[in-house]
Amino acid sequence: MSTILVTGATGNVGRHVVSQLAEAGLDVRALVRDPERARLPERVEVVRGDLTAPETLEPALKDVESVFLLWPAFTADHAADVVAAVAGHARRVVYLSADVPDEPETHYHEIERLIRHSGLGWTFLRPGGFAANTLGWAGQIRQGVVHWPYGQASRSLIHEKDIAAVAVHVLTSAGHNGATYVLSGPEQLTQAEQVRVIGEAVGREVRWEDLPADVAREHLLAAWGDAGFVDSALKAWASLVTAPEPVTDTVERLLGRPALTFGEWARDHAADFS
Repeated sequence: MSTILVTGATGNVGRHVVSQLAEAGLDVRALVRDPERARLPERVEVVRGDLTAPETLEPALKDVESVFLLWPAFTADHAADVVAAVAGHARRVVYLSADVPDEPETHYHEIERLIRHSGLGWTFLRPGGFAANTLGWAGQIRQGVVHWPYGQASRSLIHEKDIAAVAVHVLTSAGHNGATYVLSGPEQLTQAEQVRVIGEAVGREVRWEDLPADVAREHLLAAWGDAGFVDSALKAWASLVTAPEPVTDTVERLLGRPALTFGEWARDHAADFS
């Protein structure tokens, strides 16, 4: 019973977790909704299943020792059943949570609470901003100007490869039971600076133009549809102007190397902006 199950195995983080475990020669099983479209390394065992349908998980959990859990929704619907199913088979879980305030209560808090009371050994990874979220600017990057609110909002964005590397380290080494790790990139950059760095990576100048918050709200409402989510995002960006996202040294402490910079992330993803 040494198999590691990776959920969210075809996503930005999960795909790297799968690849890094496979490269280390470990027995890795990937939970996916559509195995035919997964395109994962050949030696990886791919199993069909869906976290939103807990009754589909039994085959994936057979003989599993550890689980990397990435929750696929913004609610905790079905989470209690999923955690119970994992606890019925595995010994430990590494949950990709988020570094969010304690109030208001979120699905991240609820799932952490379920895991704490499950009897599983657990480790929580709480990254801040994902560098990959800037892919949402790709269309504007191609046009040479990004119109977005709060250009001076400052974040310590983390490369998804670093989140995956920490997850793999925790899954494959001792001493992490009951630990909560807050993860970040190695530097703070404003949103306007992020756009400049992406421009350098793709080899052309890209400008930032601040979009008034009320105008941005209308655009985001049309795109996202959820007024509460839009208002929460705008409030968060506004707060980062005066209280930048902190930098942690967790990645370097755990991996023995510095966290990857946003510039390195941008060069890795230059094709996505071209």
